[in-house]
Amino acid sequence: MSNRLANAASLYLRQHGENPVDWWPWCEEAFARAREEDKPVLVSVGYSSCHWCHVMAHESFENPSIARLMNKHFVSIKVDREERPDVDQVFLEAVQMLQQHAGWPLNVFCLPDGRPFFGGTYFPPDDRGHGLIPWPQLLMRVAETYRTQRGELEENAGNIVANLRHLASSAQENGQAWEDRALVEAGERIAGSFDAENGGLGGAPKFPPTMVLQFFLALRQARACGNGNPRLADTLDAVTRQTLERMARGGLFDQVGGGFCRYCVDATWTIPHFEKMLYDNGLLLETYAQAWMRFREPLHQRVVEETIEWLEREMRLPSGLYASSLDADTPEGEGRFYCWTPEQLREVLGEEEAGEFASVYEVSAEGNFEEGLSYPQFLGELEDRDRLAGARERLRQARERRPRPGRDDKVLVFWNALAARGLLTAGIAWRREDWLGRAAEILDLLWEGAWDGEKLRAGTAPGAAEGFLDDYTTLAHLLLLAAGRADTYPRERRAQWRARARLLVGRILEAFPDESGKAFCFTSEEAEAPVLRRVEWYDNATPSGNASLVHLLAACEVLEDDPTPYREALDRLRPSYATILDRAPNGVAYALAGWTHRALGVPTAHAAGDEELARLGRALGEYSYRPVWLLEDPAMESGSWRICVGSTCLPPTADPASAAASLGTSPTPVLEALR
Repeated sequence: MSNRLANAASLYLRQHGENPVDWWPWCEEAFARAREEDKPVLVSVGYSSCHWCHVMAHESFENPSIARLMNKHFVSIKVDREERPDVDQVFLEAVQMLQQHAGWPLNVFCLPDGRPFFGGTYFPPDDRGHGLIPWPQLLMRVAETYRTQRGELEENAGNIVANLRHLASSAQENGQAWEDRALVEAGERIAGSFDAENGGLGGAPKFPPTMVLQFFLALRQARACGNGNPRLADTLDAVTRQTLERMARGGLFDQVGGGFCRYCVDATWTIPHFEKMLYDNGLLLETYAQAWMRFREPLHQRVVEETIEWLEREMRLPSGLYASSLDADTPEGEGRFYCWTPEQLREVLGEEEAGEFASVYEVSAEGNFEEGLSYPQFLGELEDRDRLAGARERLRQARERRPRPGRDDKVLVFWNALAARGLLTAGIAWRREDWLGRAAEILDLLWEGAWDGEKLRAGTAPGAAEGFLDDYTTLAHLLLLAAGRADTYPRERRAQWRARARLLVGRILEAFPDESGKAFCFTSEEAEAPVLRRVEWYDNATPSGNASLVHLLAACEVLEDDPTPYREALDRLRPSYATILDRAPNGVAYALAGWTHRALGVPTAHAAGDEELARLGRALGEYSYRPVWLLEDPAMESGSWRICVGSTCLPPTADPASAAASLGTSPTPVLEALR
């Protein structure tokens, strides 16, 4: 028998639509029912490609006897964390306070007013040791405590909410002025925590450190990290190149079909958790493209090309936008879709080519996964890789006949904007008109599908919540980046994108500041906030909203005629990073990249017309990565080019190559700020 989730827009909610649990979606009616019946609320959070979410669903939520316990004693709410990240983040932090760790599935017990008092992650249906309480036993304990010790739960909930408020405000309370030199010191500290042997941060599990690498690439533009500190410069280059190389050669990257997995379960980048997320691939596209513009590593180009091919082949929806994720699981088990035995290679490639492929991609009889299966790792030279391109394509086609991982077709503005930004950056790096065209197409489709005339929605599904801070900031920044490419896009389109960006930035400055005015909340002042309006400082799998805002406001400060509101907002935001810079700089790396770009000076290039800017754009491609806005300036004389960095402009030059070189070699006095 179906429940309330059977017809939900979210795939994850629909996956629970036939459970015997009387699930509610996140809504006020569910909490009203809890108050009316005086029951505690269970909020269960997950997402469609989460392996352990599926396990707990099969073991407990599909079990009729366990469902009866849940229905009798609780009002149960199921939440898709990708659809409602505001709900997820508040309860995730609450569980981290209680258990010192958190993840998904996330199961949180709340009072009828929504305040959490206890929670955890996966719970088994029976006693399996390892200190995990069985789910039915936990349900009975919580229900009994709610009946007999209500006051204690009220106290717990009050303490948790007070701590959540303190976490949100602590950075502002301790905020103080800090010098740009602190960015260099942060780079030194973060680089010291890298795995010298394998690349990446720390041990297992190993996640792609995209925001940290982007900070390093930004920092390398400063004299203080070049001639001023050659040891640090060499270190940043070494860890960046090694990490990108190991990720591209190892199991994080799907060597046969392209695209990146979420993370690797080991320290050596060998075996991933096999889900593929749109946001990871958008960020990695951008990072590899930026790195290519600095290091010119051919492998970076191959990885970008094959990731974009995967996006277009497996993630593109009929609407032209991208789906959210591919599941880790298949009917045969996690990873089976992607793995091979030598015999399976021979069946597809024949004896000789199979042997060559097995040698280059480490496929052996012993295997590196489970039950003698091998997940390919690239061990050879680039020539080997190019020579085996046809073999990889035949293997990809062969595995298409296997049971495929499920795809979540949910369209999220934030994640699609990240993917489009990756396409835009890659298109600029390699002058690929098709990638630049796709970025522009996604931009327009997001606007048409998510802007309602007054507000941005978080997704394109009917009834989607108002966009969160990361939706607004990322789309607005992408609009500005595209509008600043007069070498690529026509004048009318650029003007339209600038106007749309202004609308989004205006909404951010009006509706998202917190009570102190020093930071910006994850939700707008009009949104229904679970428990409290939260301020997000730290990057997670994606950049935090406030970090993305640093990049956005720094661009607005230079590009808009009146820089005052953007400069003032940045000046209010900046002190809050003082404490975090000191304690956990790697947790705010994307913000540090933004502060670095601002300290260096946001560069703009000016010429009289689009054709002249196109010549300059091609010339800029000879130099290392730096975001540059190419702007048409009717006041410029034909046949001249001018580079400005922040508010400092160099004299015009009659040679686009000279103009590009002046930016590429970073000669401007603004850069002295980081010395």
